[in-house]
Amino acid sequence: MPPQVDLVITFRASQKIVLSKQQIRDDAQKAEQQYACLLQTLKYGGLRAVARRGETLGHLLIFVYCPEGLVKNLVKRERHSDFLSGLLTTPIKSGTLLPPLSISDRLRLVHSYITSTPTDGGLGITPETSQWDLVESVMCLHDRDWNEQWKHTWKSRKIASVSEDRIRDQFGDTVALYFSFLHSYTRALIIPAILGAAFYFFCSPYSPVYSSLLLLWSVTFVEWWRVQERIVSLRFGTRGSFRVEKRRAQYNSNFSWWKRELRILASLPVVLLFAGVLVALLTAIFVFEAFVTQLYTGPGHKYISLSPTILFAILVPRLLDVYQVIASKLTAWENHAHYSSYTTSLSLKTFVLTALVAYLGLALSAFVYVPFGEGVMRVVQSSIFYTNSTSKDSSDKPTDSVWESDVTTAGRKLNPERLRDQMFAYTVTNQVVDTLMEIGLPFVLRAVEKYRNKKKTNLGTSSPKGKKKVVFEDEKEKGGAEEREFLERVRSEVALPEYDIFGDYNEMVIQFGYVALWSTIWPLAPLMALVNNFFELRSDAFKIITHVRRPIPMRVDTIGPWLDALTFLSWLSSLTNASLVYLFCPRSQTYCNTTPSSIEKVSQELFSSAVVAGIEAPDATMDLLKTALLIAFAASHGYMLLRVVVRHVVERIVWKGSEEVKEREKFEREMKESFLKSTAEKEEEDVVEERNEDADADEVFWNHDEGLQEIQRISKEA
Repeated sequence: MPPQVDLVITFRASQKIVLSKQQIRDDAQKAEQQYACLLQTLKYGGLRAVARRGETLGHLLIFVYCPEGLVKNLVKRERHSDFLSGLLTTPIKSGTLLPPLSISDRLRLVHSYITSTPTDGGLGITPETSQWDLVESVMCLHDRDWNEQWKHTWKSRKIASVSEDRIRDQFGDTVALYFSFLHSYTRALIIPAILGAAFYFFCSPYSPVYSSLLLLWSVTFVEWWRVQERIVSLRFGTRGSFRVEKRRAQYNSNFSWWKRELRILASLPVVLLFAGVLVALLTAIFVFEAFVTQLYTGPGHKYISLSPTILFAILVPRLLDVYQVIASKLTAWENHAHYSSYTTSLSLKTFVLTALVAYLGLALSAFVYVPFGEGVMRVVQSSIFYTNSTSKDSSDKPTDSVWESDVTTAGRKLNPERLRDQMFAYTVTNQVVDTLMEIGLPFVLRAVEKYRNKKKTNLGTSSPKGKKKVVFEDEKEKGGAEEREFLERVRSEVALPEYDIFGDYNEMVIQFGYVALWSTIWPLAPLMALVNNFFELRSDAFKIITHVRRPIPMRVDTIGPWLDALTFLSWLSSLTNASLVYLFCPRSQTYCNTTPSSIEKVSQELFSSAVVAGIEAPDATMDLLKTALLIAFAASHGYMLLRVVVRHVVERIVWKGSEEVKEREKFEREMKESFLKSTAEKEEEDVVEERNEDADADEVFWNHDEGLQEIQRISKEA
């Protein structure tokens, strides 16, 4: 049997890049001192710790085990803290009030004990701090047997039936809440998928009815999940867990609150700057791809259409990488006290730019390319072919050119189906590619890394004479075959990246935006999202147990900033849907007309007169734009009213009538009654004891009566 291990601390004793022998000696001395201090701190804290060789020279794996007595003390301390903070001391479950400690709770308690600050009752061993700069990470090990059992459940239709309780017991509240959200969102997609398919096959596009129903669905889902996550947190017993959250080791307590708020505001211009640069870059690429490639007729014009994609692949990821580094530094500079607020700030900063990358192309196509493409095309042509902006004679045009000079021919090249093609690419092609990259690419990267390591080992064994070689062989390690197998498994898990739940939430929220904002363009988008999420449930589970380290269990009661992002997207959907219906729905369309609407007709109506350089847009176009803005403004206010009504109804139906709320109220009432009963009993005991003490003290006074003696004394004196 493998040894009982709770956590593994990875320790890098030597630097990857060495400059001199003196630096080697200095690093070795520093590593020896920090390693000795680390073991001393762990053992002083009551933990068992032992080190084994890691994957390379100077890399150590420190195995940590927490004795049962210490675990019980940690549980007791946490329950006392929860009670004082107003949290439920146990999750709401049928049965005993004190359920057995799950493996995720055990790992969470031990991990929090090791990494939290001494002021919060921890040992303060936190990676990326100055005191423990050689500590790379504090990680958990996968339970291979449980992972195999979970993998077998994927064949069942009820894969989500094990999501909440069993996943929480294994991976903690964070992962369990994500799968609960993913499962709930996937089930909610059934409604717009059915509606979208019906309107796609039997009704005309840009239907006001479908757009209204889509908006109602998006608002209802967001408000329903707002209540549902509270119910789930009650079931987990984590409602209000932010009140007992440990402080970050990097937090500076001697820091005024208003300074932190000012730093958060100071980060806003940086975010807006990068957002502006990204918008300008994406717009430039869009114009180049959408317009210039339609006018170019020179050599290689069939391949010129690939250049925008190449520019996008080269420039946009680089800009996002630079922004991510700066956003991380800005968030750390803001000096957040808790990890939850730090994650919220960083997630919102990152989501702003990822949403721009996802939606800006569709927005430009919907509100620029399709309705105004012909006019812009003429402006571009006039700037290329006309030396005099007022001249329209064909004699002014060059006889041979690599650019399309015929306005009519160029106008016909505009693709009226561009919006639908983009929606298909975003909701089908991109999601398939992302899944392959998420599941298949790690296998390829590990195979390449394994080949490189094997090649380096072969070169090391055949090194010339006189050079010292360092070769580690399993045969030289102490322990039996089981221990060697266990160590190899641990080393393979250490090489995996840490699980980042940001990417999973970001993918689902971006998909929600496609469905809520742009499904009016292509009503089959919700159906494609539903099919994708059916496999997403399994691919995310497979990724967690195969391609990443075991997630560190944490207590959470909400999906955090992603609920705010969903709320914002549902509001934005009211604007986009109203604008799309007004711009592209034919005025004579009935709500279920089988005759398809023509986007080209709308474009022709907008530019019925020639729009060239030096000529202003027709008054009809300006009136159309003003009306579209007014409709979007009215839709925004209608959204606010709709959200108030939906939230009230959902609160009444889902929250007030849930079993978890009833159990919570019953549990709190029993706790209060028990507390009052114990208080009353204590007061009664105090009263009885006080009476006894008073009786003992005044016994002499009350037992001595002088009345009869005084009367007898009167008769004697007489």
